Amino acid sequence: MKILVTGHKGFIGSNIALYLQSQGHEVEGWEWQPGIIPSTEDYDWCIHTGAISSTTYTDVNQILEQNFEFSVRLAQVCENFGTNLQYASSASVYGDWTPTHFKEDGPLLPKSPYAWSKYLFDRFINQFIDEFEITIQGFRYFNVYGQGEDHKGDQASPVHKFAKQAKENGEFNLFKNSENYLRDFVCVDDVCRVHEKMFDVKESGIWNVGTGRAVSFDTVADCISRKYNAKINHIDMPENLKGQYQEFTCADLTKLNNTIDMKWTRIEDYINAAN
Repeated sequence: MKILVTGHKGFIGSNIALYLQSQGHEVEGWEWQPGIIPSTEDYDWCIHTGAISSTTYTDVNQILEQNFEFSVRLAQVCENFGTNLQYASSASVYGDWTPTHFKEDGPLLPKSPYAWSKYLFDRFINQFIDEFEITIQGFRYFNVYGQGEDHKGDQASPVHKFAKQAKENGEFNLFKNSENYLRDFVCVDDVCRVHEKMFDVKESGIWNVGTGRAVSFDTVADCISRKYNAKINHIDMPENLKGQYQEFTCADLTKLNNTIDMKWTRIEDYINAAN
């Protein structure tokens, strides 16, 4: 197939592009340019991963322009050219509801500008999904980690940040009470496989993409500490993260499991196998 990947230089986009190329697909990339929408003519699929992905970014106008308004226009271009669309949503749209709420049709409580931009595009797709003739598939990524996070800085996964500090300094920082913060950590390699498997699904909608298993930051830190023989320094959480820091995420995979078959990578296995 011929596939256009937006945000192909980013963490998830670059992994998807490389993976699909390795599977024999013809892949081209596109990066954000103000006021320009890429043509999707002659592509079988457009995979839209490009976005301002920082959960602490506060320029709401820019986030809405790049993450929401651009996505709406891109969906319309795909419809015009008959190009199927997959796009990156986010588990951040769920916010801080009780741990039983992580269902695609359940309650949502976005808290950051980034989460709101993802919520608004999901809402747009759900409102008009029956009017599109193309297939549109949204994926609510949970906490993605893996190769290619070097450029993400503070937005990198704890797997990457902890391991980087441990290897360079022999120690790394961990927020106090991290045993109480649990995440559904999903390997980017698995995310890539989900995208490819869903090419064969002639159904539009939104699916959670996680492992269905929540692991504490403390567990991740302990695994990395043992692997690299590194000391853990417990520090206070920064003020700018308080109030929007989710205590728990865990994908409800009922819908995805009824759509495709997946075997997920355990984060402990990934850490132990890493260089």
